[in-house]
Amino acid sequence: MFVRTYSGAIVGIDAVTVAVEVNIAGGGLGLYLVGLPDNAVKESEQRIRAAFENSGERFPGRKVVVNLAPADLRKEGAGFDLPIAVGILAAMQRIAPERLQGAMFAGELSLDGTVMPVRGVLPLALRARAEGLARIVLPRANVAEAAVVEGIEVIGVESLRQTLAYLAGEEEIAPAEPLPVREFDREAGRFDEDFADVRGQAHAKRALEIAAAGGHNVLLIGSPGSGKTMLARRMPTILPPLSREEALETTKIHSVAGKEGVSGGLLTHRPFRAPHHLTSQVALIGGGQSPRPGEVSLAHNGVLFLDELPEFGRSVLEVLRQPLEEKRIVVSRAKYSVEYPANFTLVAAMNPCPCGYYNHPTKECTCAPGAVHRYMGRISGPLLDRIDLHIEVTPVAPGELTSAAPGERSAVIRERVIRARSLQRERFRGIEGLYTNAMMTSAMLRAFCPLDAAAEALLLRAMERLGLSARAYDRILKVARTIADLAGEERISAAHVAEAINYRSLDRESWGR
Repeated sequence: MFVRTYSGAIVGIDAVTVAVEVNIAGGGLGLYLVGLPDNAVKESEQRIRAAFENSGERFPGRKVVVNLAPADLRKEGAGFDLPIAVGILAAMQRIAPERLQGAMFAGELSLDGTVMPVRGVLPLALRARAEGLARIVLPRANVAEAAVVEGIEVIGVESLRQTLAYLAGEEEIAPAEPLPVREFDREAGRFDEDFADVRGQAHAKRALEIAAAGGHNVLLIGSPGSGKTMLARRMPTILPPLSREEALETTKIHSVAGKEGVSGGLLTHRPFRAPHHLTSQVALIGGGQSPRPGEVSLAHNGVLFLDELPEFGRSVLEVLRQPLEEKRIVVSRAKYSVEYPANFTLVAAMNPCPCGYYNHPTKECTCAPGAVHRYMGRISGPLLDRIDLHIEVTPVAPGELTSAAPGERSAVIRERVIRARSLQRERFRGIEGLYTNAMMTSAMLRAFCPLDAAAEALLLRAMERLGLSARAYDRILKVARTIADLAGEERISAAHVAEAINYRSLDRESWGR
C-alpha cells in the first residue's frame, strides 16, 4: 500500500516541505530509504524498529520503501523518524490514511518509543502554515516554540504509542496555546542587570546610549577592572524591546541552531552573544559540513560582544567586515549556498596595551617602546573604520565606588533610545531595509545629515588633523545624526559633530606613540 505524509528540511533559517512517501510491497524484506538521506536519517531504521517493538507494534515483514522528496535535497537529522514511522503505520492500515491529510510531522524516536525534541520546529511550523496544512505534530518539548505561529494547530506528543492513539481517534490532544501578548511584553521588560549598578563611567554610559539609539558599533578601551565587560553586558537593557516580528525572526535562528532558550516560545530579550577569543571562523560566521548559523547570526537583532579583541585571530576578525556592512552572511560551498541574517550591534573591549596600563591615571605602563602601537596593529584599519565609537574607559575612583547614590536606571535610558529610534523610523519611512542611522549609505548622508557652515568647518579640520579616512568621515556624520536625534533636534550642529569626533579616540595621532 502507498501512503504520503509530510515533514520538512531546514535550509538556512527556513524550511522546505519534504514529502515522505511510503510503499509496502512484496519482493523482499527490510526498510529502504531513498531521497538523499544523511547518516542520521539512514540510522532511523534501527530506531524505528526498536520503537515499534517497545510500543507493541509489529514492523512489516515485507519490503518497505521510503522516499523523501524532493530527492535532490539532502535530508539531515533525526527529525524524520516520526513521519516515517507514521507513514509505515498508515501503510500497514493501523491508521486511516485520511487522518494524515493536512498534517506535518517531525520528531526523533527513542528506542523505547519516546518522541524526542528536534531543532528547527519554528521554521517547520511556518512552512506548514504556508503550505496550507491544518496542523503539525511535534514532540511535547517543542510545542511552545511552534505555538507562536498563528493559523495552525500545534499538537504535542510524548510517544509513538500516543501518536498512534491520537491519529486513530482514540485520544484527544488539545492544540498548544501561545504565550499571551501581555505576558510577552511583561517578560521583555525584565532584566537581571541594570545600568544603575554601574558607578561613575558617565562618558562610557553616554556612548553606549548613543550606540543603542543609532545602532552603532562600539570599542571600549581600558585597563583591567575598569568596567568594560560590566558596561557591555548591560547594553541589551537599554535597547528597544523586540517587536513580535523581530522576536519571530530571532527565535527562528536560535531554533535552527538548536540553542537553549526557545523551548518556552518566542525570545523576549535581544540576544547577547559573547564568544571566546579562541572561536574559529566557522563558529563565528556559520557554515560547516551541516550548515548552522554562527555567532554573528545568533546575535541578530541583539549584541555581539568580543572581549579581548586583539586576542582574536586576525583572520577571524577580518571575516566580520562583510556582515558589519551588509548585515547578512552568505555561506557558499560547492554543494550549497545559504544566507543568514546578521544585523547586530558590535560591542568590543580591549586593553590599551599588552600590560593593560597605558594611559592609566595611577599605574605606570611597563610595555617596551612601540609595544602599544604593535598591540593595536593586531586590529586592522578597515575593521576599526567600521566601528563608530572608540571609548576610553578609565578606572572609577574608590570614592565613587562607595557612593550610595545609584546611577540612572536602564529603563530611563531606554525611553530616550526608543524616542530616538522612532524619529529614525519616521525619517526612513518607505526605504526598505533601513531602520537606524548606522545603516545609512554614503549617498543618504547628503540627504539626511546636512551640516551648517560651522559644523562642516569643524569636521574638515578634524579630518585634516586626525588623518581620518572617508569611511571614518561617514561614521562621524552618522553618530552626529544620532546625537541630534537624542536631543530631539532636526539640524546637526557643531556641538553634535564635536561630540561625535570625541568618540574617535584611536584616530588621534598621539595614540600609542
